[in-house]
Amino acid sequence: MTEGPDCSTRQQDPDASRDQINACGTLLADHIAKIETDSALIFADWESEISRPVFRGGAENLAVYLAARQYDLTGLQSSLSVLGLSSLGRSEAHLRQSLAAVGATLDGLSGLPAKWPRPADLDAGLAQITSDQRRFFGDYPDGRNTRIMVTMPLQGATDPGFVDRLVDAGASCFRINCAHDGPEVWTAMMTNIRAAASKAGRQCPVLMDIAGPKCRIETISQRKNKRMFRGDRFLLLRDPASGNAKLPSITITFPEIVAKLQPGLQVWIDDGKIGARVVELGDDGAVLEVTVVSDKGKKLKPEKGINFPAIDLDIDHLTETDRANLPFVAANADIVGCSFVQRPQDIRDLMTALKQHRGERPPQPLLLKIETGLAVRNLPRLIVQAGSHHPVAVMIARGDLAMEVGTERLSEAQEEILWLCEAAHIPVVWATQVLETLLKSGAPSRAEVTDAAMGQRAECIMLNKGPYIIETIRFLAGILRRMDRHQFKKTARLSALTSWRGAQPL
Repeated sequence: MTEGPDCSTRQQDPDASRDQINACGTLLADHIAKIETDSALIFADWESEISRPVFRGGAENLAVYLAARQYDLTGLQSSLSVLGLSSLGRSEAHLRQSLAAVGATLDGLSGLPAKWPRPADLDAGLAQITSDQRRFFGDYPDGRNTRIMVTMPLQGATDPGFVDRLVDAGASCFRINCAHDGPEVWTAMMTNIRAAASKAGRQCPVLMDIAGPKCRIETISQRKNKRMFRGDRFLLLRDPASGNAKLPSITITFPEIVAKLQPGLQVWIDDGKIGARVVELGDDGAVLEVTVVSDKGKKLKPEKGINFPAIDLDIDHLTETDRANLPFVAANADIVGCSFVQRPQDIRDLMTALKQHRGERPPQPLLLKIETGLAVRNLPRLIVQAGSHHPVAVMIARGDLAMEVGTERLSEAQEEILWLCEAAHIPVVWATQVLETLLKSGAPSRAEVTDAAMGQRAECIMLNKGPYIIETIRFLAGILRRMDRHQFKKTARLSALTSWRGAQPL
């Protein structure tokens, strides 16, 4: 898209100022025309799928946002800023209305009839996000807006008082990881959660997180206790019965992936604690050389995740274990977590399976966990597929996502996911290793405090399990209360600053 005439130069001459306003109006109109044409084509592909009327506004706004962000709008932003108008940098939830408002202001400055959008139209998207935030993540104490999700440890099934303390500390919702334990333990956890919420007069939804097809180390050779250092090699086997006794060897839960490997591909193990490169292929499997590991080395361990970021894994989304768990999940979960969802077909398969066990009850809200590069690329289609039939939210699952898109790209990816979900009028969870050092050791690092503050722009922050979970909830709640005074998503709130109150003159 061409930027058109330069309208960013300050002028003192009234006639020149009018020319500048008119040039900006022409430039804006050109952008709006192209965005409307492109967004209509995008939305036309989605419209027939949408069966939830409440989702239509979010889907339409998402189409407008995707159409607009195909283009570089920085020139338009500069031109509008010079005139003291909105630069559109905070308009994710209401882009069409924001464009219309700026256009109306330019018309008014030019002496033309001006019609601004209704305030209610500008507020509708954020109102929908706020409504779904409560549905997914419960209420909040002490005036804090961003909710806190807690991953339930086994203690949550055996100690009702422990769950009471989690709620009293500020937890708003709870995650049960279906990769662990079983229906008896899950029932006890849910009973204790609901009793604690009732005593506190709170709404605390329960998320049951379906494990999905996470690839993990399944077996390790007899040399499993050996630490791996940079330059060490190990064998990734196609079959546990084969192998080279000279090298440590592992098998994985999806051995068909081995056939897709090529020399030079990078592999990540245990959330990036070990990085390895494929150096050789053979009849038995692939030889990998460790390229990234701490100086003290790291052991290969069963059940640790293994990521192949350069490969789009063609694996069924629902495993046999997932299907066995679905009757309980469909009957009991307030929210269903969809791990490793990558394609719209994954969501269709899950919706069909849930419906078989759900009967006439309303569709359950779905939380899409974005953990792979393919999921990021497909995110608009995933949101539309899910949101057309179920209430939907998104989790930025930064552990696997960092391995899949690269740690250098993670910061950009998580920002883009936040923006896209706001455009779709759906809430977001900021997850993985939030305040992890505090959780595990009782003392936070400075970097993770900043990370927690950044997470305040999401509707919910998830905490993992750890011995200092009560202290971590309280600490995080304090950060969020402070940040809520100063920030709402991308908008700075100009609340009174207190750090320099009463400062003495020099």
